[in-house]
Amino acid sequence: MIATVIGGGSWGTAFALHLGRLGIPTRLWVREDDVRREIAERGTNSLFLPGFRLSGPVSVFGDPAEALANGEIVFVAVPSQFFRRVAETMAPHLGAARGIVSLTKGIEDGSLRRMSEVIEDIMGRSGRRLPIAALSGPSFAREVAEGRATAVVAASEDRDLVRTVQHLVSDVRFRVYTSSDIRGVELAGAVKNVIAIAVGIADGLDAGRNATAALMTRGLHEMTRLGMRMGARAETFAGLAGIGDLILTCTGALSRNRYVGSELGRGRSLESITSGMAMIAEGIVTTLSVRALADRFRVELPICQQVYEVLYRGKPIDRILDDLMSRSLKSEHGDVAAAEKE
Repeated sequence: MIATVIGGGSWGTAFALHLGRLGIPTRLWVREDDVRREIAERGTNSLFLPGFRLSGPVSVFGDPAEALANGEIVFVAVPSQFFRRVAETMAPHLGAARGIVSLTKGIEDGSLRRMSEVIEDIMGRSGRRLPIAALSGPSFAREVAEGRATAVVAASEDRDLVRTVQHLVSDVRFRVYTSSDIRGVELAGAVKNVIAIAVGIADGLDAGRNATAALMTRGLHEMTRLGMRMGARAETFAGLAGIGDLILTCTGALSRNRYVGSELGRGRSLESITSGMAMIAEGIVTTLSVRALADRFRVELPICQQVYEVLYRGKPIDRILDDLMSRSLKSEHGDVAAAEKE
């Protein structure tokens, strides 16, 4: 089977490296000319994933039509704000594709669609339907590239596609579980980035481990509450895509979203932080979408709301924890229990 990976950032490059190690013929599409030339000439991507060499059955392309030629399973690993544009470019060239797998953790700004829904929208306009999956979970690109033990979940309503993906990309270093709850898996992967910014802010303020634990736990509560209101299953948020990825993103030194929050907590401006980052912290844009979803589905998400006010309303950083801690007292699980009855 031939695989295509769309996107030459850290995650796309690491995933292509993983597929190449498995001996899977892999065609990697890279937008940036300088990155593509370096991979073609040296096998390295020093901008997004320094220290590794792509080799074996991995080839790099700048033309999406060439990258997608004969690609049977297409993995898309581009930031959410570019996802629609890239998917529209892909659509005419999917002749050999048997399925599309989103590796992106985000929600489209404006439409509030999950990445699988963006693909469905574009494919519907093209008159062709393909099964779609999402692969998510605690998976720092660098650790996958290093071959460290990683477990993720592939989710789709199409049972054949998730089983194909599971058996295609699993090995002793990279274990894939399956799920039919693609809605929950994608929402968890997006919202956890917003919570990680909040945890980073608390770290930057030196609020202590108690605060970190509380934010992560209540953040999981917010993810679950929103997901259930949108038709996802509660158990998804207790799994790899939910609490698993939340733990990693909120505590791992490689987390870009946690880094953004911690630098904000230390007093830096968002502009100065992002201007020095080669890669995108998805939680910044996702904060807007999550807040809009909360309004649409009438769900209270106090942590996500505080992150929104800091990023987009200029709220002073040192007021966040006080405002969260002084909210009216309530039952820990009452609102989730109510959502389960809806």
